[in-house]
Amino acid sequence: MHIVVCIKQVPDSAQIRVHPVTNTIMRQGVPTIINPYDLFALEAALQLRDKFGGEVTVLTMGPPSAEDSLRRALTYGADRAVLLTDRFFAGADTLATTYALATAIRKISETFGAPDIVFTGKQTIDGDTAQVGPGIAKRLGLLQLTYVAKINEVDPVARTIEAERRSEGGVQVLKTKLPCLVTMLEATNEIRRGAMADALRAARAQIVTWSAKDAGVEDISKCGLKGSPTIVKRVFAPSARAEKATIVDFANRPPAETLIEELFKRQPKLEAELISSAHGF
Repeated sequence: MHIVVCIKQVPDSAQIRVHPVTNTIMRQGVPTIINPYDLFALEAALQLRDKFGGEVTVLTMGPPSAEDSLRRALTYGADRAVLLTDRFFAGADTLATTYALATAIRKISETFGAPDIVFTGKQTIDGDTAQVGPGIAKRLGLLQLTYVAKINEVDPVARTIEAERRSEGGVQVLKTKLPCLVTMLEATNEIRRGAMADALRAARAQIVTWSAKDAGVEDISKCGLKGSPTIVKRVFAPSARAEKATIVDFANRPPAETLIEELFKRQPKLEAELISSAHGF
């Protein structure tokens, strides 16, 4: 099998900063990590590779420094890493990002073989849109399984995959044809510790680096800021609530009754509204 895993190098959310004028994330001087959701996607891909054989290609779009995250992915056991980097990609929103990544996956298909599965994390911790995975699937015409919690079975001969998808109503068991795109949820597997041999290989590995031209991007206007219709008007941290929390002393009183009593004290109109609603007037 050939599996492509899209990862993203993101700022450590504990130290993130936002530019006061442009409202974009300031990445200079902020430590970066592999998007945590993408690690679960990578582990799922490696497990399938270990079971059925084949290769795992890791792809990311970002500045040259994103090579660090690709080498980290190689230490986990990925076979190949591709960095899509070009000044034309700067400032891309999800629409422009999916255009560039889908183009790069087509180039990967031509160069290293068509992927049977494309994996992504369900979302990134810096954008939280959950749009990139489905956007890539749409552009490539792939069937997609989103919010996957578990892969039950893959049949390379019948070219099918069965997975459990988490939804609001519970868990859906879905089966579809390959090739497809899968977005993985968090805590779906235990991420392995990289072997020493993989760490040494990662340090020496040649990262495949493509510019927009190398990847076959035909329309630069669809990349970066030019190709991004999304405009961030304002980014701000929620202000602290002026009203402080109150500690309720239950003493020897029933907790439920005590809480209801305190609630009605703070919301005097609420009790009347509930009584009115219960009597239908």
